Amino acid sequence: MSGRFVVTGTDTGVGKTIFAAGLAAALGATYWKPVQAGLDDGGDNAIVRMLGVPNILPEAYRLKTACAPHVAAAIEGIAIDPETLKLPKVEGPLVIEGAGGVLVPLAGRLLFADLFAMWGAPVILVARTALGTINHSLLSIEALRSRGVEILGVAFVGDPEPESESAIIRLGQVRCIGRLPWLDPLNREMLGAAFAEHIDRAAFR
Repeated sequence: MSGRFVVTGTDTGVGKTIFAAGLAAALGATYWKPVQAGLDDGGDNAIVRMLGVPNILPEAYRLKTACAPHVAAAIEGIAIDPETLKLPKVEGPLVIEGAGGVLVPLAGRLLFADLFAMWGAPVILVARTALGTINHSLLSIEALRSRGVEILGVAFVGDPEPESESAIIRLGQVRCIGRLPWLDPLNREMLGAAFAEHIDRAAFR
């Protein structure tokens, strides 16, 4: 295993930042979100720090506008250059978080899935368990595989939905990494305990 892991989602708001924080904390990894669009509450770096991850790299692009990165960049007069999005060299493991889903545009014809293919690091797909997840998950899996991206597995977030979860694993022919329940309150202690109980750490060895 490379020690580099990409966390992406089937959509925005599926819980990938929470999963990425849990993974980074569990591995003692450095966290990096290369493109942040929207700075409400300080952006995802602030959330990840609050959840117990001390080693956080600054974003390559920190955009104020909360929308698709290519739109936010255009609004703010910024050109996203793929050359600035190469994986940084760090000591120890690195957890990289995408933005939105796998086919979110970055610049020109470049999509996040294309960036994942260039990085060559295994991807964890975070999927909600709510209605619609089978379609979104299988489409995301196809988009990644069509680009030769290694899918380490799927991590679910939400209430248990065994039928939907098993359908995604079976039809997508992917590994189930586990399911994080909704956490209330959401803090480093609760996330650490839930990650240890519900997520298959063996997948990251």
